[in-house]
This record gives sequence, structure tokens and C-alpha cells, in this order.
Amino acid sequence: MDNSQKASYNAGVAKGQTQEKASTMMDKAGNAAQSAKDTMLNAGQQVQAKAAGAAEAVKNATGMNK
Repeated sequence: MDNSQKASYNAGVAKGQTQEKASTMMDKAGNAAQSAKDTMLNAGQQVQAKAAGAAEAVKNATGMNK
């Protein structure tokens, strides 16, 4: 293997490693985004449940829930 072949091979290896790192980083970013989305959905559902509970409490207190 001459020097230009070695250089080409090493460049290919480096490119492959860089692509793998980028892929891993994108996976991690995607997982973080999904986790944040799930957290926001859970928070939204809790707020909705509390609001619904509050509305029920008002209806009960005012006698509108009969």
C-alpha cells in the first residue's frame, strides 16, 4: 500500500467514524426531543385533569351537577 492509498484509507476510516458519531448524536437529540415532548404531554394532561376537576368542583358547589 503506497502513501496515497494509506491516506485515502485513513480518510475513509475517519469519515466513517465521523458519520457514526453524527448518527449517535442525532439519535440522542431525537431521544431528548421525544422525552421533552412526552414530558410536555404529561404536564398538559395533568393541567387538563386539574381543570376538569376544578370545573366539577365548581359545578358541585353551585349545585349545577345534579
